[in-house]
Amino acid sequence: MAALFLSSCAGMTPGANDESGAPVPAKWNAGGMKGMALDTAALPKWWERFPDPAMSQVIAEALRASPDIRTALSKIREARATRGVERAALFPQLDAGLSAQASREDRRGSPATTSENYGASLDASWEVDLFGKQRQNVRAATADLAQSHENFHAVQVSLAAETATAYIDLRTAEAQLAVLESSIATREQTVQLTQWREQAGQGNALETQQAITSLEQARTAVPSLKQTIAQTKNQLALLASKPPGALDKLLARTRPVPAPPSRIALGIPAETLRQRPDVRAAEHAVNAAFFRTKAAQAERYPSLNLSGSIGVEALKAGRIFSPESTAASILGSLAAPIFDAGRIKQNINIQNERQKQALITYESTVLTALSEVENSLIAIQRTSETLEVVNRAVVAAREAAKLASQRYEAGDVDLLNVLDAQRTLLSLEEQQVNNAGNRASAHIQLYRALGGGWGPGF
Repeated sequence: MAALFLSSCAGMTPGANDESGAPVPAKWNAGGMKGMALDTAALPKWWERFPDPAMSQVIAEALRASPDIRTALSKIREARATRGVERAALFPQLDAGLSAQASREDRRGSPATTSENYGASLDASWEVDLFGKQRQNVRAATADLAQSHENFHAVQVSLAAETATAYIDLRTAEAQLAVLESSIATREQTVQLTQWREQAGQGNALETQQAITSLEQARTAVPSLKQTIAQTKNQLALLASKPPGALDKLLARTRPVPAPPSRIALGIPAETLRQRPDVRAAEHAVNAAFFRTKAAQAERYPSLNLSGSIGVEALKAGRIFSPESTAASILGSLAAPIFDAGRIKQNINIQNERQKQALITYESTVLTALSEVENSLIAIQRTSETLEVVNRAVVAAREAAKLASQRYEAGDVDLLNVLDAQRTLLSLEEQQVNNAGNRASAHIQLYRALGGGWGPGF
């Protein structure tokens, strides 16, 4: 099988990925999938490919106001400020100082004497980055900032998928409730029919009680489904950072389970790795670790410090700009480490190991990404196959239930045939709804695995 390597699809600094060698396949293993070239322009709002405006609106609310989104944005601002601190260390530092002194001396037999002294100074200091230690720290901070941006995009991806999945769960539960209510209505008719037959002397009390038992058994599932519906609405409100019930008006209208698109913009594995923010975040983490290793190595070299000051003194505050005396100094020092009991060496070892850990994490992230896409493709295939079979079974079960009811009315079969046909139909219709939900959820997980849910300026 043709294979690329992680380094071929990664944006890592040369030298930072020397030990990276996990293979990236040239195509996906899941067969039978009819895909198109990866449409990165459509991925940021993949949910619009589902014909359900309510789902799109809920996801938009979640992406706008979620606490996870706000936290990720705050971390970006924190990383940007941290980079600013590291960058500031490249430049000289200038401080200003003012001083004032007053004294009074009393001697016996002599008049008291007073004196005043005022001073002002400017002090400058600068650690010259001779061997690039601080520049490497700035590059590491820049990589951290890039990683925080990708982490923000990863939060967008996860939040959109989680919200869409919860929405699918809501519509699946509503569809299950509709199926159950339809079955209950049919069983109510059966109870009424058995009661009429009993009153006419054509049936008996046993058949009537069997029909009532079947009816009440179906009714027991209604409260659980209504509970699921209410709790899922609250979950969607929580994802959108709203109080319980805030989205009830938007979700009040019952809708079918959204149908996924018939074709998938899949692309090739290397395109997926470039699209996924968690993979790119892992790349930036490797870069940051690489730069910090270089900074640790630079500690072995000499450091040059320059400092200077200029000061003035005056006997009166008003004459500070016409001083009696002026003093200036400049100092340069060059210091090199001679003995530190292995501190620098061990710090280099620490950074080397952290770089290796970042590489391992990157490799694991890539393999996880590939696995998630493959698993999603398999889920889409199998749920689609299952749904086709269940659809045919539902058609047959509905016809069987209809024939059983007609033959019971004609007296050709007993009630148990009718009840059995109704139970079979209910079970298959529930499977039909569940598989429709599972297929939609599988498509959502695929879009999540492809890195969909974010884009520049989104």
